[in-house]
This record gives sequence, structure tokens and C-alpha cells, in this order.
Amino acid sequence: MHQKYQARIYVTLRPSVLDPAGTAVQSGLAHMGYPDVESVRIGKYIEVNLSATDETAAHQQLDRMCDQLFANPVIENYRIELV
Repeated sequence: MHQKYQARIYVTLRPSVLDPAGTAVQSGLAHMGYPDVESVRIGKYIEVNLSATDETAAHQQLDRMCDQLFANPVIENYRIELV
């Protein structure tokens, strides 16, 4: 029997990868009067609703989705939360 799961996936650049979008946002914030912002990193947030036999199977499917489509494993990390 399958159960329904909602997953929240957070994709972020690896710490060693430069983030030009984050740098641009940080600069914009400084110009808007927020000079105390020390750094900004931009990422992606994805919600997926799926059915799986259990939580382990859901995680396995989501890991494959992230590796194949949602994240570039060379430059990005991802974290999955099942709700």
C-alpha cells in the first residue's frame, strides 16, 4: 500500500562555489540601507507530492530526482524534508 508524502527540497550552492546572484543581492541590500548584511547565498526551494510504499522508498525516489534534475551535484548540495 502506498502512502502520500510531501517533500520539501532545499538546493544550495556548495560553500566553495561563488554565488554572483547572492553577491548582487547583498550589494543591492547595502544600497537600500542594510550595510550590516555580511553575505547572501541564493538557492532553490522545491515542493514535491508523491506516493511511496514507505519513507525509505520516498527518500530514494527523491534522491534520484535531485541527482537527475533538481540539483547539479557538482556544484550544489540539497536537503530533503518529508512532511
